[in-house]
Amino acid sequence: MDMFIKIMFLVIFFAIMIGVGIYCRKQATDVNGFVLGNRSVGPWLTAFAFGTSYFSAVIFVGYAGQFGWRFGLASTWIGLGNAFIGSLLAWKILGRRTRVMTQHLNTATMPDFFFKRYNSKALKIAASIIIFIFLIPYTASLYNGLSRLFEMAFGIPYTYCVIAMAVLTGVYVVLGGYMATAINDFIQGIIMLFGIVAVIAAVMNIHGGLNETIALLSQQTAKTPAGTDFFGAYTSFFGPDIFALIGVVILTSLGTWGLPQMVQKFYAIKSEKSISTGTIVSTGFAIVVAGGCYFLGGFGRLFGKMSEDGVKPEGGYDAVIPQMLENLSPVLIGIVVILVLSASMSTLSSLVLTSSSVLTIDFIDPVFCAKKPMEEKKKVLCMRIFIVFFIAVSAVIAIIQASSPVLFISQMMGVSWGALAGAFLAPFMYGLYLKKVPKGAVWLNYVIGIGISVASFVCNLTGVKFDNAVLEYFKSPINAGMLAMLLGIVITPLITLIAPAKDTERIEQIFACYNKKVTVSSRLSIDEDEAPQSDKKMAQAKKKTQTKKKRK
Repeated sequence: MDMFIKIMFLVIFFAIMIGVGIYCRKQATDVNGFVLGNRSVGPWLTAFAFGTSYFSAVIFVGYAGQFGWRFGLASTWIGLGNAFIGSLLAWKILGRRTRVMTQHLNTATMPDFFFKRYNSKALKIAASIIIFIFLIPYTASLYNGLSRLFEMAFGIPYTYCVIAMAVLTGVYVVLGGYMATAINDFIQGIIMLFGIVAVIAAVMNIHGGLNETIALLSQQTAKTPAGTDFFGAYTSFFGPDIFALIGVVILTSLGTWGLPQMVQKFYAIKSEKSISTGTIVSTGFAIVVAGGCYFLGGFGRLFGKMSEDGVKPEGGYDAVIPQMLENLSPVLIGIVVILVLSASMSTLSSLVLTSSSVLTIDFIDPVFCAKKPMEEKKKVLCMRIFIVFFIAVSAVIAIIQASSPVLFISQMMGVSWGALAGAFLAPFMYGLYLKKVPKGAVWLNYVIGIGISVASFVCNLTGVKFDNAVLEYFKSPINAGMLAMLLGIVITPLITLIAPAKDTERIEQIFACYNKKVTVSSRLSIDEDEAPQSDKKMAQAKKKTQTKKKRK
C-alpha cells in the first residue's frame, strides 16, 4: 500500500507534465515560439518559471544538506539572499531593460545579445561554447540530488532514476518548447510551495515541535576558524563561520544575474504589468522555497551521523536530507519526491532548452551555415536534437560522477555558476546601462570567470593544499565563483571610464530603445497638460452653442 501511494503520485505527475507538452506543441513551430513562447508569457508564468529554474534538487538536497550541516540555522540567510538579491533586485535592475533591449535587438539568447550589443561575432561564438560546456556539470548535479531521494523512497538503483528523469523531461521540452516549460514550471512551483511547508512541519514534529528541535540543535558543538569550542553555534545569528557563509550567499544570489537560463526568462516577458507582478511573485516564491529549504537543512546534524573525520556526515553532505526524510510517512515521502522532482525537472528543462538554443542559433547556424542560414523549421528541429543530446551527455556524467569521491553536488554547481556568472554577469548588466563598455572588457570577463573557476576545479581535483589562508579560502568553487563575479563587477566600469568612445552612432541607436515614447494610463503617469474633465465638458458645450448660433 505504501509503495502504491508513492507510485500513484508519480504517475499523475508525469501524466500532467507530458500532457502539457502535447498541448503546447502547436506554439513551438518556429524559433521565437520554441525558445521564447512568442514573448507572450504572462506575469505569473514568468515569475514561477524564474523561481523554479532557480531552485532544484541541487538546492534542496545538495546545498541545504551541506550548508545546513556547516552553518546550522544561519544557512537560512542563504535563502533570504536568494530572495532579495537573486530575485527582487534581479527583476528590478535587469527585468525591464533586458526585455526592452533584447526585443529592440531581436535577440533570443545571451550570446546573440553579446553579438549585437558589442558588434562581435567572436564574442557570440565563445559565449555559446562556454554555456554549452559549463551547463553540463550543473545538469548532472540535478540528476544526482534527485536520484538519491528516489533510491531512499523506492529502492530503485541510481542509474535507472537518472534515465527515467532524462527521458520524461526530454519528452515535454522537445514537444512544447518554452511554453510547455513555463506552464509546467507553474504547476511544479505550486507543488514546491505547499510541499516545503508540509515537510518542514513534519520534520519539526519528529522532535516535538520547533522550540524543542531548536533546543536540541543548540546543544551541538562546533569548532570555529579560531579553534574555539562553544555551545549554540548552529543556532546563532551568523553560524560558526560567517565568511564562508557570505561567499555562499553572494554566489547563489548574485550569480543568477549572469546565468543565461535565468536571464532568458526576462526576454519572454509580455508586458509592463508582468514585470511588476513577476517581481513580487518571484520574491515571495523564493522566500518560501529557498528560505524553507535552507531552514530545514539547518537541522541536518540532528538526523545525520558524523563520520570518522569529525567534519563531514556519514555518506557525505548529499546524504543529509535523504536521512532526515526517510522516517516520514509514505504520503509525506511521496510529497517530498514530487517536490524535488518538480524542482529538478523545471530547472533541467530550462537548462537543456537554453543550451540547445544557444548551440543552434549562436554556433551551428553562424559557423556552419554562414552562406545559407538555416530555415526556421530546421533550427527548431536542430534544437530538439540537441536537447536530446544534451540530456544524454549530462545523464552519463551524472552516472559516472555518482561513484566519484571528489565532487559532490554543491561543488559541481559551484563550478558551473562561478564560470558562467563570472564570465557573463558584468558584461550583460553593464551592457544594459553603460554605452562605452568595450569588447576588450567582455573578453576579460570571459577569461576571469573561466580561469578562476577552472583553477579552483583543478586544485580540488588534485587535492592541492595552500599554506596561505586567502588562497585556501578561494580554492573552494563557491568562493572562487564569488571572486570571479566581484572582479568583473569592479573591473568592467573602470575599463569603461578609460576606454575611448567607439562606434558611437551604432550605440546611440541601440540605447534609443529606452527613449521610445509609449502611452500609459493615468494611473501610471500624470498628464500635466490635460485640463480637468469638467472643464473639458464645459468647453465642448460652449463650442457647440457657438456653432449653433453661427448656423442660425
